[in-house]
Amino acid sequence: MISILSDKRLRIFFATWWLLCMLLQFFILKQINIDDKNALLDSLTSIVLLAAGSFFISNNMKYYLPRREKYWYLLIISTTVTFFWFLATRGVMWVILKDGDPYMNFIHSTTSLRFGAGFLLLTSMSMFSFMWYGQQEYKEMVNRKTETEQLSKEAELFKLRSQFQPHFLFNSLNSISALTGSDPEKARHMIYQLSDFLRGTLKKDEQQWISLEEEIQYLQLYLDIEKVRFGHRLQTEINIPEEALPYKLPALILQPVVENAIKFGLYDTTGEVMIKLQAEVQQKNLKISVQNPFDPETAHPSKGTGFGLRSIQKRLFLLFARNDLLKTSIENNQFITTIIIPQMLQPVQQVDTETEKK
Repeated sequence: MISILSDKRLRIFFATWWLLCMLLQFFILKQINIDDKNALLDSLTSIVLLAAGSFFISNNMKYYLPRREKYWYLLIISTTVTFFWFLATRGVMWVILKDGDPYMNFIHSTTSLRFGAGFLLLTSMSMFSFMWYGQQEYKEMVNRKTETEQLSKEAELFKLRSQFQPHFLFNSLNSISALTGSDPEKARHMIYQLSDFLRGTLKKDEQQWISLEEEIQYLQLYLDIEKVRFGHRLQTEINIPEEALPYKLPALILQPVVENAIKFGLYDTTGEVMIKLQAEVQQKNLKISVQNPFDPETAHPSKGTGFGLRSIQKRLFLLFARNDLLKTSIENNQFITTIIIPQMLQPVQQVDTETEKK
């Protein structure tokens, strides 16, 4: 598309340029008392053939841009085309006027001037074509690089999102298998919940950005399944102010955080554990924190927070090119994970999606 628009603009420029040159030559010939017929014939013949030579050079530049010794290449091709233009112009004028016509003597007397003017015009157009197509080639190279980086980024994000599900799915299936013998009704209920969750997350996986309200709905499905696994041991508390619900965030970004909290909160304890999630709007950005208790003697969150948090940090970096959007801290035997989602900055993928829709 860029190449088509570029060629069209270049043709319009060439046509306008050579039309002005023809009018200028006609005006100059009239100023030295050349009659209208010969002035028009001379101007039309010279400029049309010059335009043909210019088109040849431009078309050559379109398919071949010299890299080494480019100035020598431009000089040689301009000189060669000028020589053939000069011979063709004299030949056409001789055929039309015949050698005995007085105007042919005027053409012979201005040989050096004509050759020099033609050479300068063709060299100028050669340089212009070289710079024009060089610029278009650079733009296309930048576009290809940007598209390649974008595809690579989207593939990386897809890979990260797809890696979230297997671990959770395997645990859920193991729980269902265990419940099949002891509590078939609860196992069937868990299958329904797992089905609803996977159906929703697969649909949302295609959408990069969703509201916090939608994210919490699917997170609740995940927590319902986990509560079947852990029973009364897993307690949750979600505090979301109304003003934060419409704010956008990357789809399915909270599940790994909560999964990480459950892992460090429940795996090393036997009693009830409270997982708290709260959100707030801070300087027009969405701030979300998840906290869970842990035993400092058995848990080591500071030495390794698992694949989930690492993948979220990488995902946020791919979207915003920032490493400060996910933070962890320990306060009063509580492990706190904080995520900040910028709202003022338009992530690259969101802009590209909206552009494609338009």
